[in-house]
Amino acid sequence: MSENNNQQVFDISIDVVPKINGSKCFDDDGRLKRTGSVWTASAHIITAVIGSGVLSLAWAIAQLGWIAGPSVMFLFSFVSYYTSCLLSDCYRSGDPLTGKRNYTYIDAVRSILGGARVKACGLIQYLNLFGIAIGYTIAASVSMMAIKRSNCFHESGGKKPCHMSSNPYMILFGVTEVLLSQIPDFDQIWWLSIVAAVMSFTYSSIGLALGIVKVATAGTFRGSLTGISIGTVTETQKMWRSFQALGDIAFAYSYSVILIEIQDTIKAPPSEAKTMKKATVLSIAVTTTFYMLCGCMGYAAFGDFAPGNLLTGFGFYNPFWLLDIANAAIVVHLVGAYQVFCQPIFAFVEKWAAQRWPESKLITKEFQVPVPGLPSFKLNLFRLVWRTKFVMLTTIISMLLPFFNDVVGLLGALGFWPLTVYFPVEMYIAQKQIPKWSTRWICLQMLSIACLVISLVAAAGSIAGVMLDLKVYRPFKTSY
Repeated sequence: MSENNNQQVFDISIDVVPKINGSKCFDDDGRLKRTGSVWTASAHIITAVIGSGVLSLAWAIAQLGWIAGPSVMFLFSFVSYYTSCLLSDCYRSGDPLTGKRNYTYIDAVRSILGGARVKACGLIQYLNLFGIAIGYTIAASVSMMAIKRSNCFHESGGKKPCHMSSNPYMILFGVTEVLLSQIPDFDQIWWLSIVAAVMSFTYSSIGLALGIVKVATAGTFRGSLTGISIGTVTETQKMWRSFQALGDIAFAYSYSVILIEIQDTIKAPPSEAKTMKKATVLSIAVTTTFYMLCGCMGYAAFGDFAPGNLLTGFGFYNPFWLLDIANAAIVVHLVGAYQVFCQPIFAFVEKWAAQRWPESKLITKEFQVPVPGLPSFKLNLFRLVWRTKFVMLTTIISMLLPFFNDVVGLLGALGFWPLTVYFPVEMYIAQKQIPKWSTRWICLQMLSIACLVISLVAAAGSIAGVMLDLKVYRPFKTSY
């Protein structure tokens, strides 16, 4: 009898799945049909990758020199691409076409690894995303101030110092993010990612063009094979700065933390992993080319004196209107990138709240808010209150710690090894059942250990930089 019942259940599932798969509205897990493609996934990745990190690359290469700088950048791009491919195979547990979907990074860790590593992953991932939100708030305010200072310098002929506070600009950025954070989920911000990706190409191209013009005007490539000269900095400073440069480059490639969430927006067939790998190779190739060009041309233009932020460090003063366009593009890009990185945190807290208080109408009830000329907007009170508090918290912390370069390096260092390397490698080994001590297992573990060492060294350099900043630091005061 039980065998017949089991057989009936099996037969029903076979009948239902094709209907769901063939439906115009639902995927095989019963959720609304995913519509993402190689292009939307690439836009999400480019939005996440070509962030404010590109602006510190000229400074990073200046610390490492013409040999080590580009070599380290290429190494990070290869590692990010390789581990992203490993991670994309973990979107489905078991069969790559029909296995259980893992909707988030932490879901993948839970279903494949389990145990204490789930809590460790969650803590690292969400702290890293929270830190990125702070870093982007700082970067956006710096660019907004750069527009104001550029115009001030131009109007005064460079006679005024044009000092100002970053706090009003951080508050303005925070207010914008409060409004945009009411967009319910990842799948509905694809348009924001495309706009942000276009903006990232805009300011990167302007930075590159200004670097080329400056090199052409000077008639020479500045810089040296070994980086910033002893004398310009002390030996100790050179060591810590070189370590911090590794963190800056690592931060410039930090998107693995949201890769699974991006993959969950992709339609099938073909398999989500196949599409994601195409999007990854396309995105990494494009971003690495841009990084190499912007970082190297910035170093060639300024040599040892490459600014920590290429477009706001005032290495360039003219044409001021072009700098204004570039910095405005940075702000628009960071507005979108903030949402891309924060959506996983929003989703996690809201899922937890719904499970914790399943009967609460405050968490589940939505109100229809009419929007002229557009479909009505679904407003949820819990989402409104909690996401607003989250944005306020990141804004206040940004106002307390306005150290762009050091914060970028520290975030890159802390997130790179565990999220970009360790968990993808361990999940891939478990998923593919790679035998312990086999050649492939040893190679993967060696990669993980090498990246751990790089992360620790980079974190040490960035912490040293923050400690130096704190010596002249006053809360809510900036030195711009």
